[in-house]
Amino acid sequence: MAALARGGRTNFFGFLIRLAARIPFLFIAGRLYGDDMLGRFAAALVVVELASQVAVLGQKRGLAQQLSEDDERPPSHIVADAIVLSIITSLAFTALFVAFPQPMFPNGANGDLSWLLVLTILPYALTEVALAACAYRYDIGATVRSRAVVEPWVLSIATGALFFVVPDSGLEIAYVISIVAASFAAIMPAIRHYGMPHEWTPHPVRVFRLAMRNLPLAGADAIEWGTRKLDLAILAQFATPAQVGVYYAVQQVATLPQKLKTSFDPILGPVITAALKVGDRSAIAKQVCQVGFWIVAMQAGVALALALPGEAVMGLLGPDFVSGTGALSILLVAEVVAALAVVSESALIYIARMRNLIVSLITILFQAVLTIGLMVAIDAYDLPEFWRMPAAAVALALALAGASITKSIMLGRILGETVNNFRWALVLAAIPAAAVGWGATQLPEWLELIVGIPAILATYGTIIWFFGFGPEDRVLFRRNITQEET
Repeated sequence: MAALARGGRTNFFGFLIRLAARIPFLFIAGRLYGDDMLGRFAAALVVVELASQVAVLGQKRGLAQQLSEDDERPPSHIVADAIVLSIITSLAFTALFVAFPQPMFPNGANGDLSWLLVLTILPYALTEVALAACAYRYDIGATVRSRAVVEPWVLSIATGALFFVVPDSGLEIAYVISIVAASFAAIMPAIRHYGMPHEWTPHPVRVFRLAMRNLPLAGADAIEWGTRKLDLAILAQFATPAQVGVYYAVQQVATLPQKLKTSFDPILGPVITAALKVGDRSAIAKQVCQVGFWIVAMQAGVALALALPGEAVMGLLGPDFVSGTGALSILLVAEVVAALAVVSESALIYIARMRNLIVSLITILFQAVLTIGLMVAIDAYDLPEFWRMPAAAVALALALAGASITKSIMLGRILGETVNNFRWALVLAAIPAAAVGWGATQLPEWLELIVGIPAILATYGTIIWFFGFGPEDRVLFRRNITQEET
């Protein structure tokens, strides 16, 4: 639990840094490039990022299990095998999209250099493997530097600078530069932890076995990621590029609370595999419930602070983006609802891989059918076009709610323990915070943002600290934890 607290605390501050960098990117992209260009960029990015996720082949979480179970081979050799596997899959996807780029551009490309996005698949996959290797050594600082400092800040700065050089492809080139920079920031500490793999040679059979073993993990990772992007991909087939651009901006804001969940991902995997190694299933249940509550408590506060002054938040990006306020509120609720599913999955991928994969497949299929059905219904009944964005968000929220309930029940039965992250203190804290937020919406927009958001967070945080957090919860915010307390 102490390791979870230290790792989560480190990455939580990384989340704050990433938040500070993501807002400038959205502001620059919205104001300089506009919703049309942002929409075409988003549609291409969905396809490229999906390929990048699959190219990692589940090693973001699978590498911890391999390192904990294989005591015969040097750790550097295990990491080297993982890197080779990611290189092979990444190059295959890169070649595929270079030959057939059409799926990336359903509404056309922004510029002649937009195809360069495919060059991010390899460095993205290598970054994930390197950061997973660092996390096994409990080095969460590497993830913070790569994902929360280098990648978003390079993206924001490059997006602004390239508008004056290559305005047609500035978004795409800036993204390529940011991913490459993040990969260097991840690979260097991994080399420092493990060194070079001396006396190691790649072996096709060994790499193939590794790929087969990681397929269920790869499927779970791709589906978890896909549930957050499928709505955008389907929307791109029915809506205008401008609507897609607005929804992409909404997603970027709404998924900020989700980054709080990923704050614990790098450390949760190694801790769970360590408990599995000694057969302590009770410890796993406690860890999942504890981390689940930490995540929901923080996500709910951030969601309230972003949803209540939603029009002012979206208005920062430009007048055209205010139309996404309704979808923003729905997606923020969806992220809070999804917390239990994603934390439960952190354990299920190690103890019930195939069952977890089946539930994930059902979830994303349900989301796809519901999203397409709602889009078709809007056409059939001649409903207003701006209903498309809230409809896509509702489909996602319902799918994630079903997954949360199912996966928590499944994990509880396997472990023989109750898995639940809900506490009534969450409601107790949310009601006064919502009242403060309503009051903030009566102020001018600039005061709504500058005063309202901190006031909502302060009200919520104070109540949750005194009435929701017990001694075991406050460990998350303590820097010095003695061995006896641990």
